[in-house]
Amino acid sequence: MREAAPQTVYLRDYTPPPYLVDHVTLEVALHPTATRVRSTIRFRRNPATGPGHPLRLDGEELTLIAAQVDGVDINAEPDDLGLSIPSHLLPDTPFVWEAEVEINPQANTTLDGLYMSNGMYSTQCEAEGFRKITFYPDRPDVMAPFKVRVTSDLPVMLSNGNPVASGPGWAEWEDPHPKPSYLFALVAGDLQPTRDTFSTMEGRHVDLGIWVRAGDSDKTAYAMDALKRSMLWDEAVYGRAYDLDVFNIVAVDDFNMGAMENKGLNIFNSRCVLASPATATDADYASIERIIAHEYFHNWTGNRITCRDWFQLSLKEGLTVFRDQQFMGDMRSHAVKRIGDVLSLRARQFREDAGPLAHAVRPEAYAEINNFYTATIYEKGAEVIRMLRLLVGPDAYAAALDLYFSRHDGQACTIDDWLSVFSDATGRDLSQFKRWYGQAGTPHISVTEDWVPGADAAAPGGVTITDTTTSNAEAPAGMGGTYTLTLRQDTPATPGQPLKEPLVIPVALGLIGPDGTDLLPTVVLELTGPEQVFRFGNLPARPVPSILRDFSAPVILSRDTTDAERALLLAHDTDPVTRWEAGRDLARAGLERMILNGAGPDAGYIDALGKMLRDATLDPAFRALTLGLPSQDDMAQGLFTAGHTPDPDAIHRATQGLRRAIATVLHDDLAQVYDGMSTPGAYDPGAVPAGKRALRLGALAHLTRLDDGARARALFTSADNMTEAMGAWTALLTVGLGVEETQRFYTRWQAERLVIDKWFAAQVACAAPDRAVAVATDLSQHADFNWKNPNRFRAVFGALSGNAAGFHQASGAGYALLADWLIQLDAANPQTAARMSSAFETWRRYDPARRAAMTAALERMLAHPGLSRDMTEMVSRMRG
Repeated sequence: MREAAPQTVYLRDYTPPPYLVDHVTLEVALHPTATRVRSTIRFRRNPATGPGHPLRLDGEELTLIAAQVDGVDINAEPDDLGLSIPSHLLPDTPFVWEAEVEINPQANTTLDGLYMSNGMYSTQCEAEGFRKITFYPDRPDVMAPFKVRVTSDLPVMLSNGNPVASGPGWAEWEDPHPKPSYLFALVAGDLQPTRDTFSTMEGRHVDLGIWVRAGDSDKTAYAMDALKRSMLWDEAVYGRAYDLDVFNIVAVDDFNMGAMENKGLNIFNSRCVLASPATATDADYASIERIIAHEYFHNWTGNRITCRDWFQLSLKEGLTVFRDQQFMGDMRSHAVKRIGDVLSLRARQFREDAGPLAHAVRPEAYAEINNFYTATIYEKGAEVIRMLRLLVGPDAYAAALDLYFSRHDGQACTIDDWLSVFSDATGRDLSQFKRWYGQAGTPHISVTEDWVPGADAAAPGGVTITDTTTSNAEAPAGMGGTYTLTLRQDTPATPGQPLKEPLVIPVALGLIGPDGTDLLPTVVLELTGPEQVFRFGNLPARPVPSILRDFSAPVILSRDTTDAERALLLAHDTDPVTRWEAGRDLARAGLERMILNGAGPDAGYIDALGKMLRDATLDPAFRALTLGLPSQDDMAQGLFTAGHTPDPDAIHRATQGLRRAIATVLHDDLAQVYDGMSTPGAYDPGAVPAGKRALRLGALAHLTRLDDGARARALFTSADNMTEAMGAWTALLTVGLGVEETQRFYTRWQAERLVIDKWFAAQVACAAPDRAVAVATDLSQHADFNWKNPNRFRAVFGALSGNAAGFHQASGAGYALLADWLIQLDAANPQTAARMSSAFETWRRYDPARRAAMTAALERMLAHPGLSRDMTEMVSRMRG
């Protein structure tokens, strides 16, 4: 494990590699504790860097057995991070480096490099794991074809590319496409395949395989279907065909992330592949569909075109997230998908932007790159691309992508290359837009309005629009009223960036009349300065603005409004995202009054919610979203931004009070929804039945507060699918019931490891605030709790940090417990520990006692002897 004293890497210091690689041959003789790796690498000097440079090869936790240059032994002395060969020992012409090393996969608990998981060998090389396999220039701008020979006594041996030969105890694979070392993959084990085929639009026959442990083959059908739909979609929408003869996916139980896009051999966390109606929820099915698509789409946006350096990480991840969002919208519901993306962005990325871990989409520096696989890189990176597409239009976006693929295929590129393609394809100057990549923080847009009635209330003709930033023209007099909208942008200071410059912000806007009619269909205003004024003339009545339609930019909007306006938007807005937003704003405003002023539940909000529930013309999945309340963490962040000190206990009480009021007032509507949204027949994970189940279970969660759990117990007993079983059980847990059902759930599913992850997580997530720490503590002592398995660890302690009032209980016990376990986990798995330490990033929000307890936990972690580089960087940044 790499310990503390990390060295900061700066974007400004980038230099091209002094040596390039033409080909790599690896011979891997697998053994649990003594795997031998022999590498044969054809190097040549990079003419762009000139002579005189040593050959620097990265390497960690490797025992060097032998090394040669052009067949001549050399005396190489590795240091802790690799080895260097002086330039004078190397020929000026191309040469061959050969090395043999020994590694210990069984002892590798970090789950990067080559490691063992339940008797199978697996790899994870992004970002810098290949250096734990052999000595190599482990950087993404060094690309080469790989040929791999694997020897083992295990029956299945897989690697990148196409299979070229095999025999008893060995297999050879060859990947003809140059790739960086982070895309190397190898798997060996006693695995069973689910096979299928696909014919590309170019006529290539592709053999597809999903490889799993014995007993899991019956849970792979949906993943295979999602893969084939992803391949078809990428051809139809982006014109990208697959380029190898095989495509393999392997499910691994011990995996730090969701999945990895290694060329031709995607390695997945088991929870992102395996699904059956009895063991997976609707949310699991949707997640599998999205992640399968995401990793497949990386074949072009990440593999064929990769990153020059890790500062450009969003070049592949932001773009590929945007592509998987498009795909999921096409497969399911664009409106529901977009609302889900907004919820995720606010919960994760806005929180990140508002705290000590804020960083730009293209950061300027890092000490440990694993800590920058963040919501900013992924989700905000996708939002930047969504804005770019909105600004240039879908046709120009498609033309620019075609140019990107043709110009940069086989290259390691930068954000600048990406934006240059759009400038060249559209003629648009993107120099100001580029600030989205270099400027951290969430922009705030404030809105003020003015209305001047017109002489002619009938307002003949269409609405006129004037941007007074670029024109001094006034709206025509006597032609209806004039509505003036003033937009101001401001981005708060973030660590290392006290001053911010104006961004290009697309603001999608519609205007709605007092009778609910559309006065102005959606237009996109471009906010480019600190302040801009837009006038809309020829209007028959003062409009209510529908701002940020489809959430056109990742910003925080501030506008003085009334509950009556919110109710109008909730009832009549034609944009589903801003319509949902209006309902959420109503709920948030009511909750704030309950929290700060001790007010009762907002009757107007509950009445509006009832109208939505009764509107059978609306998509059930959309109605389910409107039934949800802002999360307690969301409320805390909103209160903090508004200048209040959030009280987690008060937020919890208000939320529970509002839920009970909804259940009481809307009981009959909720009961009708519950009865009417059943989905008889065989389970179908598709969008329509999943939406009905989401609405039904949302209604059940409220009804359980009043019926002593009768409906939930009946559904738990009769459920023939995991979605309804989990929904019924968690409804009981949330109101302090379900002891018997908890034991029944465990008894039935104890042999299903992914289901038992749910069992652990639900108990902590649904625990009352004064019980959450005790429940997590008890479960951490359970015989089935394996803290070294990332899924199981996250199930308990990720759920604890997500139980806002429980984690932030005034005693500080939640902070102390999580810190204890993160210190323990860090010694074995620094990546997972560092990522989960972000639970402490919000410490500045809270009252002095909670702040003191959180900072004490941070300081205790930072002072722990031998703390990893990953944790040292994260905790140091949070502590400030």
